[in-house]
Amino acid sequence: MLTRKQHELLMFIHERLKESGVPPSFDEMKDALDLASKSGIHRLILALEERGFIRRLANRARALEVIRLPESATPAPKQRQGFSPAVIEGSLGKTQQPPASAVPAKPSPLQPANDSNGIAIPVMGRIAAGSPISAIQHQTHEVTVPPDMIGQGAHFALEVQGDSMIEAGIFNGDTVIIRETSTANLGDIVVALVDDEEATLKRFRRKGGSIALEPANAALETQIYGPNRVKVQGRLVGLIRRYN
Repeated sequence: MLTRKQHELLMFIHERLKESGVPPSFDEMKDALDLASKSGIHRLILALEERGFIRRLANRARALEVIRLPESATPAPKQRQGFSPAVIEGSLGKTQQPPASAVPAKPSPLQPANDSNGIAIPVMGRIAAGSPISAIQHQTHEVTVPPDMIGQGAHFALEVQGDSMIEAGIFNGDTVIIRETSTANLGDIVVALVDDEEATLKRFRRKGGSIALEPANAALETQIYGPNRVKVQGRLVGLIRRYN
């Protein structure tokens, strides 16, 4: 799943390569997508590369190769590389949720119907996909997910608040499924606890001796913290989405 901007950039690069055999410059891409800065183009290219749509060629300036196009543009797409969240598309409409502290334990409205083989995992409140908010809360209810979504280890779920991960296909109101772990590889989307007080959902990077928590939204900036200020609480393995 690509965002509109990611799709526009991919098709612009593809058409330019077909026409001239040379990829467009960052300035040309910025102007074509009507973005304010080239940093936004860099984030879009990184997202396309992580999803296996393009490849940057080493030791060659402006060298980009389109590996594949979206399903709507090609009849036989290759398997995506990088993170692509597994999504359960619920058929139930959203309902207004009271504050997490006031919600009694009950089955989640996202629980798939007639699924006798699902696994129930606890929903532990809300997580910020934006600026960090209060850390993970106590369990509010449970959600049932297919066994092949989670694999081995302990898991929990969090409700997403904010739009900083939209270019990774994670939207405000989604419920993310997290595998508990205290370690992460570069590029993993993680639940990060900042200063033992606030939690956020971001892509895990390093910048020198510091830790970088990178959003997937070209309009937002990466957050940089000293290594002792950030603790990884878990890694994203899937999400559940419901529609009105």
